[in-house]
Amino acid sequence: MGLNILLVDDSGVMRKLVSKALRQAGLDITGMSEAANGQEGLEALSAGPVDLVLCDWNMPVMDGLTFVTEARKSSRVPIIMLTTESGEDKMAAAVDAGANGYITKPFTPEKLGERIKIVTAA
Repeated sequence: MGLNILLVDDSGVMRKLVSKALRQAGLDITGMSEAANGQEGLEALSAGPVDLVLCDWNMPVMDGLTFVTEARKSSRVPIIMLTTESGEDKMAAAVDAGANGYITKPFTPEKLGERIKIVTAA
């Protein structure tokens, strides 16, 4: 059964690049929805169905870390942070907030696919 993926990123270009990388990774994807910030992401998550969230860190309205914190109040859907924030403290903060994985940009389709397989198999 394929994944329903929610992409949360304020950059439309980045959402297109991630979408392309997902297709190139050869994942079984049933559906894909998009949100331009964390607030829209929470609304899309509650509207469902969502099997996996890929979320940027730096966004207006609601950033990715706040999104993860808020999402964890009502959902156990796996969340992977996709971000340029590569510091150990940022990774630790994301995991502490409830993120299931963390990938720094730029990334390859293979790396994205591997991380998704790990996170969704858990």
